[in-house]
Amino acid sequence: MFSRSLVASCAVSRRVVAKYAVPLSIQTSSAFTPRTTHVGTLPPSSSIQPRSSVSLKTHRRAYTTTTTLRTPSSSSSSSASLFPDLTPFHLAFPVDDLDVSRHFYGEILGCPEGRSSPQWIDFDLFGHQIVAHLRPPGSKKEGLLHNHVDGHGVPVPHFGIVLTMDKFNSLAERLKKAGVKFVIEPYIRFKGQVGEQATMFFMDPSGNALEFKAFADMTRLFAK
Repeated sequence: MFSRSLVASCAVSRRVVAKYAVPLSIQTSSAFTPRTTHVGTLPPSSSIQPRSSVSLKTHRRAYTTTTTLRTPSSSSSSSASLFPDLTPFHLAFPVDDLDVSRHFYGEILGCPEGRSSPQWIDFDLFGHQIVAHLRPPGSKKEGLLHNHVDGHGVPVPHFGIVLTMDKFNSLAERLKKAGVKFVIEPYIRFKGQVGEQATMFFMDPSGNALEFKAFADMTRLFAK
């Protein structure tokens, strides 16, 4: 009796093992693969998976785009690019009437206005600071000298800005439309020479002389 029970029990055990042994073996092998790790060495090259090539290309493209520099054409070169250390110039000059000067420099020349007081006004003249100071009542008004330059009597003293040719032509048209009277009409001075330049002279309402000039090639500004 005991022998029959033992045989039956063994038969059941074999059936249980036969039923679960194979799936258990497959599950174990697919879920975990042992790998030896050596301290101080890199894992096999086959186990190193590179990042997505799409991601790398995207990053490379983004980097190239943000670091691409645009080189300005020679026609759009400015004094700032030619003279990177150039800093704003400051000039103070006397005027007879601040309201009239505000209209001339602010409206006609298009200079943005800065700080002001009842005695003076700051203006931004193409990035440079000029200040119109109200002339004290009864003060002596000094006359202008005229120096002969290229066949014209140039008023001295005078001040102004060296512009690009495009900005020079735009300003000349603006002044003509505003009815400004020129002391020396816009023209090309020293034509065919090293110092060839466009120039024009006019007065502000207080009698201060201004000159604006331009070079087709700004690198020739100080050429001899």
